[in-house]
Amino acid sequence: MTSATSDLSRVPRRPAGAGLLRAAGRRAGTGLGVGVATLYLSLIVLIPLAAVVVRSGETGLDGFWRAVTTPETAAALVLTVGASLIVVAVNVVTGTLIAWVLVRDRFPGQRIVDTLIDMPFALPTIVAGLVLLTLYGPGSPVGIDLAYQRVGVVVALLFVTLPFVVRTVQPVLIELDREMEEAAASLGASQATIFRRIVLPNLYPAIAAGAAIAFFQSIENFNTTLFTRGTYDTLTVYVFSKVRSGITPTINALALILIAITIVGVVWYEISRRRTARRLSAIPHPQS
Repeated sequence: MTSATSDLSRVPRRPAGAGLLRAAGRRAGTGLGVGVATLYLSLIVLIPLAAVVVRSGETGLDGFWRAVTTPETAAALVLTVGASLIVVAVNVVTGTLIAWVLVRDRFPGQRIVDTLIDMPFALPTIVAGLVLLTLYGPGSPVGIDLAYQRVGVVVALLFVTLPFVVRTVQPVLIELDREMEEAAASLGASQATIFRRIVLPNLYPAIAAGAAIAFFQSIENFNTTLFTRGTYDTLTVYVFSKVRSGITPTINALALILIAITIVGVVWYEISRRRTARRLSAIPHPQS
């Protein structure tokens, strides 16, 4: 007993206030990190965005409305939103189908196809436009000339936004438990019923997230520059063409519209991402 007591007496004792000092240090470090992050975010993002919002409101609501309802601006808005909606509708179907094939099927060259899906991510904007113009422009090797046409804008946006739906749906398909589908099939359910009643409900949040990214990337994409060249301008190309003449109330108004669209897109994507995460966490996994 005496030996044990003497051993304990040799253990160094921490000062009474050591725990409080460490907690205070952690709080100070956290506060400093939050302050630096907030300052950097304000300088790079918040202050420039606020400046655009203030400048766009200098002419009042009447000036803002006149700026966004000129024939050229209205045409750019209608083309951009219309093409983006078409792109989303096509990508939701084809992107989900491609994700399904990559996850559920096995075929020669599958890894090559899986790698090519990400190619639009890697290509610079001007190179992507040049590739499309070479393939579907004047002198097309496949005999299809889509340059300087509205359908060319849609094709250019499809090329750029396809990976978003594929890469958001693919992880959910990988995590799905196949036993539920096998049980439904053993009870006589058709493949269409299994997909509609079991698979598709689990894919809804991921499809919504991919559709959101595809839509807002279409709104803000610049890859159609070479495909339009002033004939049918999307919103971003139209703003770029006007910037060369100087910053005007029209440019500020259109910039505000793009900012608002971006904010809505970020919120939509975040909601869809969280729903996808909840779906994935709720999927039962077989015991290994």
